[in-house]
Parts: sequence; structure tokens; C-alpha cells
Amino acid sequence: MRTRVKICGITRLEDALAAVEAGADALGFVFYPPSPRYVDPAVAEVIIRQLPPFVTSVALFVNESAEQVCAILDQTGIDLLQFHGDESPEYCAQFSRPYFKALRMSPDIDVAAETERFALSRAILLDAYRPGVPGGTGEAFDWERIPSDLDKPLILAGGLDQNNVAKAISRVKPYAVDVSGGVEAAKGIKDSSKLISFMNEVARAN
Repeated sequence: MRTRVKICGITRLEDALAAVEAGADALGFVFYPPSPRYVDPAVAEVIIRQLPPFVTSVALFVNESAEQVCAILDQTGIDLLQFHGDESPEYCAQFSRPYFKALRMSPDIDVAAETERFALSRAILLDAYRPGVPGGTGEAFDWERIPSDLDKPLILAGGLDQNNVAKAISRVKPYAVDVSGGVEAAKGIKDSSKLISFMNEVARAN
């Protein structure tokens, strides 16, 4: 099966369209103000409105209030939710949108148990762990720690770029890969040549 690709940290329309042109399946918008890739909901609304069909827009939240999540959903019309903090299954399921849960690969995490706990999550995203940093570290983790029998689609994140994504797909065989820093010229600014190289490597691995 073809590995899907999500390009996260979109802050500009030109980057969104370049990612789509390169073949991205989904675009991620970070609604977490401390992040250097944060995008204002009004800017995201303008970008999302100009996306072609069959490209999924994904909203990334970290321990956000339910009221603010609802306000951003109403404003942007986002397709899919990604929760990257300490949210509970009950919290994640309340928004009448499909969602997936991100798990950071801390030394003591039980991925299988967490996957079971988030029964309504459409997928599980696994990302590198750094204390106090909810994501976007640019670091990879030991892929050997991923259980081989997860009963949900796996989205692999953490330190992926054009140099290692083919190896990651070959070894892990994820449903999708999620990249942000690995295709950037600067934080929040994508590099079209890196986008193309990354997508070419994904296609080669497939």
C-alpha cells in the first residue's frame, strides 16, 4: 500500500500549494502559539479555502481549551484533528470530527496500551520524545521500539527528511509519514526543492 504523506507546519499559501504540487496527501496547521510554526486561524482559513479537493487539512492542538478548538474549527472548516498533548480520549472525541492522537516515545510509554485507550482515534502518530517539548523536535527515535502488532494505522514522525524517509518506510512500513522541519528552509517556511526530494524518496520506497 502506498505510504501517505502529511506536510506539517504550513504557514503560507505558497508552501501549501507547493506541497500539494509535490504530491502531499495532507497539510498540517499548528494552532499551538508557543510553536515557531504557529499559524493564525485567520491565515489558515484563507489557505484552506484555496486548497484543491482530496487534500486533507489537519489541525494540530496541544492541551487547548475545548472552546478554542471549537472556535478554530468553525472558522477554518478543518477536516481532521491531531492532538499532541496530554488530552484524554473523552476530550479528543467531543468535537464531531475525526481525530488521531500523537504519542511521544518517552522511555516508559506503553504504545499498545495507549493505542487501546484511544479506541476512537483514526490512527496513532509516534513522535520523538524530548522533555517539555510536545513535538517538532527534528529528532528521530529508535524505530525498533514500535510494536509490530498495532491495530490502528501508524503515522511515523520525528526527524524525517529526504535522507532517511525511504529507510523509515522500508523498516517501519507506516500508513503515513509526517514531516515538518525536514522540508523547511527556516522554521515555518518550506523549501520547495526539499519537498520534491522528500516526495521522490517516498515514491522510491513505495
